[in-house]
Amino acid sequence: MVAMDLAERFGAIIVSADARQVYREFDVGTAKPTPDEQAQVPHEGIDLVPPTVRYSAAAWSDAADGWIGAAWASGRAAIVAGGTGLYLRALFESFFEEPPIDPARRRALEPLLGTLSRAELQRWCAALDPSRAWLGRTQLLRSIEVALLTGRRLSDLHDGRRRPPRRCARYLLVDPGDALQERIRARAAWMLDLGGWVEEVERLRETVPADAPAWNASGYGVVRELVEGRISREAALQAIVIETRQYAKRQRTWFRHQLPPEAVTVLDPTRTGWEASAERWWHEDT
Repeated sequence: MVAMDLAERFGAIIVSADARQVYREFDVGTAKPTPDEQAQVPHEGIDLVPPTVRYSAAAWSDAADGWIGAAWASGRAAIVAGGTGLYLRALFESFFEEPPIDPARRRALEPLLGTLSRAELQRWCAALDPSRAWLGRTQLLRSIEVALLTGRRLSDLHDGRRRPPRRCARYLLVDPGDALQERIRARAAWMLDLGGWVEEVERLRETVPADAPAWNASGYGVVRELVEGRISREAALQAIVIETRQYAKRQRTWFRHQLPPEAVTVLDPTRTGWEASAERWWHEDT
């Protein structure tokens, strides 16, 4: 909402920094901008790869650097919008490039790891690479894979394989405070009942393998259980709300500890006058 408002007013493009929106066909559950929104404002970073492809922060930052450069060359600013901290770090900080892993060995490991819950993955990661055990499912999987298939901790490898930042940034941190909890529930209910999430998953199950990386996006596993008749609608809604709230909590923690405080402006979009505050930020920081 805030990014769209600013982009429309000032003729900017939006670069999605959402690791779930890179996957084609996974639209409703990842809250991709609608076709109308994409017609109003140019968007990049959406629908980049098929659901079966594992996409990296390094690949995204390479592409994002090009999109931003092209936007500036055409006289437009670029708003990088999204909550995937690893993507932001890859673009705006000195970033670690992960070592290559043998695809055949990874494919052999994936069926085992794919059956584990996040709590189980956390226990594995606590044993293999403890400093990364608090991360989300995708990062946990990657940490375990690297530890098992290279014999080295990902956290240790970070120290020796860094590349310089590609861009610098100022941050507008959009946080509705306590209102976020109810917003999550209302959004999840709408997506299930009116937004077409159930129908989307029914369609995806016909063509996308169960172990495809795109299924790791928040909520999709729960909706698959609903579609397969293993849980009720109410149970699915409750599970999605809990999963999303946990994800939002991890995002808040990351933003609080990883972004430079002097470069951050916090905006509450539930407060009257947020548009003027966002505009002031725009003029101050561009």
